This record gives sequence, C-alpha cells and structure tokens, in this order.
Amino acid sequence: MATAIQDIPLKTIDGQDDSLAAHEGKVLLVVNVASKCGLTPQYEGLEALYRKYRGEGFEVLGFPANDFGGQEPGTEEEIQTFCTTKFDVDFPMFSKVVATGPDKHPLYKALTDAVPSAQTTGEDMRAKLKNYGMTPTEEPEVLWNFEKFLIGRDGDVVARFAPSTTPDDPALVGAIERELFASE
Repeated sequence: MATAIQDIPLKTIDGQDDSLAAHEGKVLLVVNVASKCGLTPQYEGLEALYRKYRGEGFEVLGFPANDFGGQEPGTEEEIQTFCTTKFDVDFPMFSKVVATGPDKHPLYKALTDAVPSAQTTGEDMRAKLKNYGMTPTEEPEVLWNFEKFLIGRDGDVVARFAPSTTPDDPALVGAIERELFASE
C-alpha cells in the first residue's frame, strides 16, 4: 500500500528517477549525509547496518545535504566517489537535497511532519553547536548532518534519531530489528 511519502519524486545520485515506492515493502533508514562533517565516519556504521540487514529487507538511503556548515560542497560525482572510495558505500545514494528551512525537499518536509522530534536526544549536540558559536535548529527541523528517519515496511515513518545517535546505538538497532521482524 503506497503512502503519500512514497510518491514524492526523488533522484538517485546518478540522476535516475526514483521514489520510496520503488523500495516498497522494505524497512528504510533515511539519512541526510555529508562528506566533511565530524560525523562523516558514521558512513562506515551505516554501511555495516546495510550489509547486516539488507537480506532481511532493509535499506539505508543516503541524501547528501549542504545545509549545515557547508559540509557537503561537492558535486554528485564527487560525493559518490568519496563514499565508495573512502567508506565502500554500497547502499543507495540520492542527489543532494535541502533538509531544513523554507526550501527543504518535500521528502524532508514529510519526514519532519510525520515525526517532529527525535526519539534520542540531540541536546548534547545542540550544546556543542552553541559552544562553536552556531545556532542550532529547533525541532521539528533536522538538527544536523546524519539525522536518521526509520520507515516501516508499510511506508509509515516510525522513528527519528538525533545525528549523534551512532548506527550501532542499541536504540536504533532495536528499532530497525522491531520493524524487520515484527511480522515473524
């Protein structure tokens, strides 16, 4: 059963038309990613999650965004090369999007409307950003690079995790496993 979020037009990082409907029936982890961020090493953990659970119907979907500190300045080709050579990323990557603010991509509008606040706290990260003289966003806006949205097999957004929640965090892994194995 398709949901409105599944019908939002997307572009893959190599320019092909796509949508979440093309991933129907899978558990999806949508992540706004960046190549020059302190959290960039999370690519490794995201790829590990993808490799561990893809046989169970799980996908990580990476959406490069340059919203925060200009930490994703590259072209799609540069981003793709970086991800594959530095982190051996094999999960689906998409064209750059705007993840926050008035020009945010319709996917990110739908994600933040569906789950306006993160299940894990981003307060530690908000404090760090303030210490660096930056003004963090307020919920429901995405806080920073590597915020994670979990979408169930039915296409509903079921959880949201702060950027500082690492891919191996038990709260995130537990939520993914609950969605993957709920019907078993």
